[in-house]
Amino acid sequence: MSDSLLDILSTPSVKAAQAANGSEAHYSSLGGKLRSSVFTAREAAFIEARDSFYMATVSQNGWPYVQHRGGPPGFLRVLDEKTLGFQDFRGNRQYISVGNLDADSRVALLLMDYPNRRRLKILAHAEMKGVADDAQLVARLATPGYRGKVERVFLLHVEAFDWNCPQHITPRFTEGELAEALTPVRERISNLELENKKLRARLREVRPA
Repeated sequence: MSDSLLDILSTPSVKAAQAANGSEAHYSSLGGKLRSSVFTAREAAFIEARDSFYMATVSQNGWPYVQHRGGPPGFLRVLDEKTLGFQDFRGNRQYISVGNLDADSRVALLLMDYPNRRRLKILAHAEMKGVADDAQLVARLATPGYRGKVERVFLLHVEAFDWNCPQHITPRFTEGELAEALTPVRERISNLELENKKLRARLREVRPA
């Protein structure tokens, strides 16, 4: 896995598009500088903080298909520096991604951190395992307390990844993130209300009859 994400995706038509739009020289000059196929602590921390991601597969008739995958924070695990794993929870039971992967194991992942305007792109080969096939792996990927029904587990063997620039990412916040951010504000309001109550009581005491 020595190629970078850009090396893998830079087909002749992509290079032609870069040339037509004036960016070919820039990316050609980078050469192997963008090569990334081994997760570091930075990627591991980012990945295991996500509560969702988008996964694209390729159908047998050539159409790309993108699916949202979600769960509690940390349901997507870094198993080693080149492997991810997650439990596949039952959804609408169309099984389009599962069917696509039976024919072509390639996937592209997009992981978003909207509050901090960060995103990570990952190319990998997916391996699917039934819940009865590897009890140890299923236990390692378990999400205690989450009610989703596990139908299978995924192993993602990473080929390359790349961090995107934050341009055009609009900050968005989950209910939990908002609650955490607003805790000091709520505490401040509570303290001010208590102080206001005390001042009103003192004012009533000193007000002449």
